[in-house]
Amino acid sequence: MISLTTERLVLRGPNEGDIDPLATMNADPEVMRYIGDGSVLPLDRDRTAAGVARAQREWEECGFGLLSVIVRETGQLAGWVALTVPTFLPEILPAVEIGWRLSRQHWGAGYATEAAGALLRFGLIDCGLDRVVSVRHVDNLRSKRVMDKLGMRFGLETVMPGHGQPVAVHEITRAEFDAFEMTTAP
Repeated sequence: MISLTTERLVLRGPNEGDIDPLATMNADPEVMRYIGDGSVLPLDRDRTAAGVARAQREWEECGFGLLSVIVRETGQLAGWVALTVPTFLPEILPAVEIGWRLSRQHWGAGYATEAAGALLRFGLIDCGLDRVVSVRHVDNLRSKRVMDKLGMRFGLETVMPGHGQPVAVHEITRAEFDAFEMTTAP
């Protein structure tokens, strides 16, 4: 598992100390509003611990996965960012998805864009992925703004199997990422 550092954040593998704050974040109705069918996950330490263990296995199997997002200045867990295979949406496979979830107190600070940008670069450049997608509920404009800032373009609109929520799929290729980085470099 890797660790990435940005100007304000450390992205590192999840550990035991992350479980309670992640469980609290997953129980927040505003955080979960656009996730899945919009229902909150119960404040369940065991379920969250199983998710952390799954994330650690994914790194071993795929060479990418979930990283905890830590604010460097405070050491506080802000949420997570991940590269994962989006098996929940079979019509876009094969694909690797980038996603993020931050606790509400960390919204609006640009952390999602900063963390996702670092992990997107890792996926496309260091892992050699040809394309990365991101899936959002069509009404989730905050995530759309992050996707736009990452240089991702709209790909298609569809519905989630099982609960029928409308989602938009955005994507970026390695070549598009290289060109985008060149135009946004200081």
